[in-house]
Formats: sequence, structure tokens, C-alpha cells
Amino acid sequence: MTRPFCVCVPARNEAGRVATLIEALSMQEGVGLVRVALLVNNSDDGTAEVARSAAEHRHGRVLLRMRDMTLAPGEAHAGSARRAAMALGIEWLDTDDGLLISTDADCRPPPGWIAANLAAAAPGTVIGGAILLDEREPVTPEMRAIRTALDAYWQAVRDIEDAIDPLPWDPPPRHGDHTGASLALDVGLYRRAGGVPPLASGEDQALVAAAIGAGGRLVHPPSVWTRTSARDVGRAAGGMAEDMRRWRSLVGSGDAMTVPALSHWRERARWRRAWRIAHGDATLPAAEAALEPMPNDMVLEWKRAA
Repeated sequence: MTRPFCVCVPARNEAGRVATLIEALSMQEGVGLVRVALLVNNSDDGTAEVARSAAEHRHGRVLLRMRDMTLAPGEAHAGSARRAAMALGIEWLDTDDGLLISTDADCRPPPGWIAANLAAAAPGTVIGGAILLDEREPVTPEMRAIRTALDAYWQAVRDIEDAIDPLPWDPPPRHGDHTGASLALDVGLYRRAGGVPPLASGEDQALVAAAIGAGGRLVHPPSVWTRTSARDVGRAAGGMAEDMRRWRSLVGSGDAMTVPALSHWRERARWRRAWRIAHGDATLPAAEAALEPMPNDMVLEWKRAA
């Protein structure tokens, strides 16, 4: 019997994207019917109607439970919307063993995405999915070159971490993403973590930190990945759209792209290992958040188009 699961999605003015997500969810392999808890908030573009029509045309493969609501001005942000989407999923699953799988309305997961999450879902595990730019969307060669350079940089960071502070539950090869676009954990751990914090941005990272603090273990299996849009006007502060705007600015200005030197990551990995030995894993996210930010003191080269 397949473990019960629900895909939880916040959506604000996503009429142009949400049907693509629902189509991709209808094509998931090896998981039967797909439950989708869609929280539409503060929308005036027909997102709810488009989503309902898309689900009706997917031959019964998608079971859509939708709530259309207006959040107060101070609460109309990613944290409150994702929290409400997860709450809708919990109501539907009604069991601590159920798996909540978060994604965004502008994503297009591959056919094996849900099955890969289920396969990685050991009790008390937080599953981060790798985020790729959707290959069907136009991206300039310069933007792809920046992304390639950053991917290589973060792989070097993970190699440092795996050499100095290896985690038995998250072995290489692994990616490094754990964002709301692809994040899964069971209902029991989600409740112990206190749910998605109602933050205007960074709510996904804060949830991961809280889940680790509640005894969860974060994993990054290469089998779990999804695609996200390459748009540079997004719905949430601090998301992929913001990265796209930053990269576009670098292309236009010719300014150098800077990142923390790898020596800082070596020092950080040694610090993490010492902290784990002395204090355990649960308190590490909060302790690390209190450290001074690393300086961006290394130029990251990327190849410009001729």
C-alpha cells in the first residue's frame, strides 16, 4: 500500500502557470491518484477557475482540494500562504504518517517526483529536492553560464562538507537544495516543528531548521528534483525570480559575481563538526544562524557568450 501523501501548493495570481503544474502532477508514475491541496490567496486573475478546470481534464488522476481566501495585508505573503496550504493537506490526510510534499505553482515536476519522495521518506526525514530551471523556458546563454558556474561552486562546497563533516544519513552524491519548491516531511514531524513559520520570506528554510530542531534529519537524494520557471517577476521575496533578476543585472552591468571563498566553507564545516560532537544536531541550525555572515570575497568566473 502506498504511503498516504498530499502535494501542498500556495498560489497567488498563477492562472498562467498552475495548469502546467496540475498536468505534470497528473502524469506522476507509480503512485495512483494524486491529492493536491491548493491554497489560492489574494488572487484576481482566475487562478482558482483555471486550476479547477485543469484538474477536471486530467481524467481523474488529480484529486483537487482547493481553498480560495484573502489574507490580511500583513499576512499576504509566502509564509502564511504555505502554512495554510500545508494545513489543508493535513486536514485531508488526517494521519501523522502522511507525507506532506510542498511545491510551488510555477513548477513542473518530472513523472518520478512523487515516487522518489515516497522512496526517500523514512520516518522523521526532511527531503529536499534539487531545483532545475525549466528547459522549456527561454534562458539566455549568459544566464545558463551563470547557473552552471554556481552549480559547480556549490558542488565544491558539498565536497568540502562531505570530507570534513560527513553525515551518514545524507551521503554523497547529493544536491544541496531544500526549498518550498520541493520539500517533503511527514505530518508528525511537521507538527513537532510547529509548522511553516508565517514569515514574508525564507519560510521554507525556517521550517527546515525547526524540523531539524525537532529531531528531523535533512536529506538531499539526487533522485528527488523538480523544474521551476525562469521568470524574473515572482510572487515571493527571496525566491528564484530574485536570483534571475540578480543574474540578469550581472549580465547587463558586466560586474563581477562574488561568493564566499571556499576557505570559509572549510572553516564552517569544521565548526559544524565540532558543534555536533559537543551539542548534537538539533541545536545546530539555530547556533549557525547566529554566526556572522560569510563575506563574498571570491570572484566566481563564468563564461560569457561570444
